[in-house]
Amino acid sequence: MNIRSLGKTRGDVAIKSGTQIGWVVRKNNPALLKQLVAFRKTVKKGTLLGNILFKRYFGNSKWIQNPIAESERSKFRRVIGIFDRYAKQYDFDALAGVAQAYQESRLDHSRKSHRGAVGIMQLLPTTAADPNVGIPNIDSLENNIHAGVKYLAFIRNRYFSDPAISPEDRLAFSWAAYNAGPARVRKMRLQAERLGLYPNAWFGNVELAAARIVGNETVSYVRNIFKYYIADELIKKRSRQGLPG
Repeated sequence: MNIRSLGKTRGDVAIKSGTQIGWVVRKNNPALLKQLVAFRKTVKKGTLLGNILFKRYFGNSKWIQNPIAESERSKFRRVIGIFDRYAKQYDFDALAGVAQAYQESRLDHSRKSHRGAVGIMQLLPTTAADPNVGIPNIDSLENNIHAGVKYLAFIRNRYFSDPAISPEDRLAFSWAAYNAGPARVRKMRLQAERLGLYPNAWFGNVELAAARIVGNETVSYVRNIFKYYIADELIKKRSRQGLPG
């Protein structure tokens, strides 16, 4: 693990090798180090708290998804061309669409929800039939992706076109609205403003208001998609550089 400074990785300062997680404490703060060492002993595997946490979060690993595993990249490669086509048509980020599809269905077009949402984008037929989308036969993979990307672009353009909203936040708000509905996201932004938070930024701002209004579902939903989006961006960048994914 390396030290990150101002958003950049310091490759010349190694804290520890063979792990992705570590703690750093200033030399002149031995009290904090002592507290961290004591805390670590209470949560390691074999302790009461440690066993509870391991059982809760790692006892069943089916919920843990690795979007860069070869099986997942294979699914990605099968659909990215379709996402690219409609992303260009609606001026939307193809990788943002794929990331959302991964969250919705793990890129499994056969998936159907108990609420009636279908396909890779988990769209309701009523949403696809809305005049603002108007894509028929969303049981077809291509039409499902077409409708999903068109709907995302519509949400972004209709509700989050304010120039004060950054491109990254426009994506986050669009994902949130896809999950919770544009009306609820509007309430989240108003609540954020009442809380003294910035209503044009999702992360660290409107997402806090979202947790109060609808709980953690939408917050986790957007965060997961953003993680998948970053993973896809990194893989794309490495591919351009001729490096293995």
